[in-house]
Amino acid sequence: MKFPIYLDSHATTPVDPRVFDEMKSYFTENFGNASSLDHSFGYDASVAVQQGREKIAHAIGSTMDEIIFTSGATESDNLALIGVMERNKEKGNHLITCVTEHKAILDTAHHLEKIGYKVTFLPVDEFGQVDVESVKSAITSETVLISIMFANNEIGTITNVSEIGKIAHDKNVLFHTDAAQAVGHLPINVEKMNIDLMSFSSHKIYGPKGIGALYVRGIMPRVKINPIVFGGGQERNLRSGTLNVPGIVGFAKAIEISQAEMDSENIRFKKWTGFMLEKLSGADAKLNGHPTKRLAHNLNVRFDGIESKAIINSVSKKIAISAGSACTTKMVEPSHVLMALGLDEDQAHSAIRIGCSRFNTDEEIKVAAEEIYSAIGALAKIRA
Repeated sequence: MKFPIYLDSHATTPVDPRVFDEMKSYFTENFGNASSLDHSFGYDASVAVQQGREKIAHAIGSTMDEIIFTSGATESDNLALIGVMERNKEKGNHLITCVTEHKAILDTAHHLEKIGYKVTFLPVDEFGQVDVESVKSAITSETVLISIMFANNEIGTITNVSEIGKIAHDKNVLFHTDAAQAVGHLPINVEKMNIDLMSFSSHKIYGPKGIGALYVRGIMPRVKINPIVFGGGQERNLRSGTLNVPGIVGFAKAIEISQAEMDSENIRFKKWTGFMLEKLSGADAKLNGHPTKRLAHNLNVRFDGIESKAIINSVSKKIAISAGSACTTKMVEPSHVLMALGLDEDQAHSAIRIGCSRFNTDEEIKVAAEEIYSAIGALAKIRA
């Protein structure tokens, strides 16, 4: 067994060898610029991009013209929120989002506040779910957009996006969801789920880093947004910049594999996280997030009275786990997600996040659970 065992798959995932094989030639042989259509190098790159766009669109139930390539979900979130609010000033200036969103949404929302927009940050219940009625109540005549995360990156709680999307459409409001943690792990159909804009990323599903997408609904309603990056007019003038052809090829292959293997993976993940929760319950672990409406590969637990950093450091030679979002782990403040559940600062500082991967094994999960369990026992003795 190779150590450390990687169990931080909400932060990122290793590139699947099948994805890497698909990408290789687009670095060295088919290296053309997809916008250079005067010769075969550029044409071949353009074909690869369009094939990738088609595969990704098929996976989420959209058309290929509704996929805009970006550098990742953070850029997609920025483009969705700023692009929609700026484009629809004549309709209103109000955005509705949620307190447990990723920083890519929260910081963008705060930026919009600074330049004159109104933002409502909805609370969540003890499981991290937004009350659908509170979404409906927050809508005003000035509301342009609702943005609620599909599945939380820290606690794995899954949102009822279909119902929120229906409320938005009934009120003539657009609905965006950050689905970085959901695409490739949950079945998604943007049409059936009433989603108007959706951000997602490659590196959460065993694809390369630096490539993501924003789905933008083309009809009923046709969503119009302003660009936030300017230049050569790529991606229908919504996201200028030379297209990352190898990344797009890898992204498409990753999502294709994830679609095919999702069901079997989730059965395996649910068994693993269930086993670990049962084992760690013997060390007084408490589950954070929803007990059933959660990502199968996510386990967020806390050990009250024991610092998460102490746990992580104790197992670091054998197990790679985290205290929460990879975008905020350098900060000493408690997780805004866990605090929103009603935990106090000490409780929030005692939580660890475990994220399983398709490359883990039964034996690795058993070893990881035992290592964490033993570490908790040792730390509890020191505390006593």
